[in-house]
Amino acid sequence: MTPQTQPPLLSRDSALYLDFDGTLVDLAPTPDALSPAPGLMALLTELQGLLGGALAIITGRRLESVDRWLAPLQLCGAGLHGAQMRLKPDQLAEAGSIAEVARLVAELRATYGGDSRILVEDKVGTVALHFRLAPERSEECSALMRRLAAAHGLDVVNGHAVIEARPRGINKGVGLHRLDEVRPFAGRRPVFAGDDTTDEDAILVAQALGGVGIRVGDGHSAACHRLADVAAVHRWLQASVDHLRAAA
Repeated sequence: MTPQTQPPLLSRDSALYLDFDGTLVDLAPTPDALSPAPGLMALLTELQGLLGGALAIITGRRLESVDRWLAPLQLCGAGLHGAQMRLKPDQLAEAGSIAEVARLVAELRATYGGDSRILVEDKVGTVALHFRLAPERSEECSALMRRLAAAHGLDVVNGHAVIEARPRGINKGVGLHRLDEVRPFAGRRPVFAGDDTTDEDAILVAQALGGVGIRVGDGHSAACHRLADVAAVHRWLQASVDHLRAAA
């Protein structure tokens, strides 16, 4: 495996794809308790302009959830691990309700609805079971999610103190590949950064397309490059902005 190094700075022919939680913003106890760094929206807005619009979010969240934190900026992207796509900033392809997911949500809420430390997050299209506030129950939560998801024909993926069920064949790599096929992303060198197991599919696709995969934080990864944490991501993005300005 290629040793992991500091990623190269972005260039004019880059297409930048970014995970959200744990990459652009620090992880929080619950999905609604984020605290984005001051200046993040302005930094992303400038990057979007310098890259000719080729900046996208690829996230397990619904895209409108990310919009709320980055308002008024609205980026192209893939939400729900690729089940929801936005190919133009002013458009949003809704991920429809999936009967198997809805039934799984009901079953999980029947089990955990009385425990405020465990959150069943219905994303309408996927469902996440968060146990960050109850780490001692991680094995129990994971085992139940795997058993119920398998019964409904759904895939599961582990994250940081969360396990999520989603339709089969959906992942962040699929979302990146779909964005790579359309303008302004097509024909550019893809660069993807993410911090979690759920981001490995996109890392692999970016690198297979001749681009750059970046793992944020610790953990095994197929990425050829690594950044230590969210603050390091921000420093790399700012250095890329400075580089792109100088090259203009």
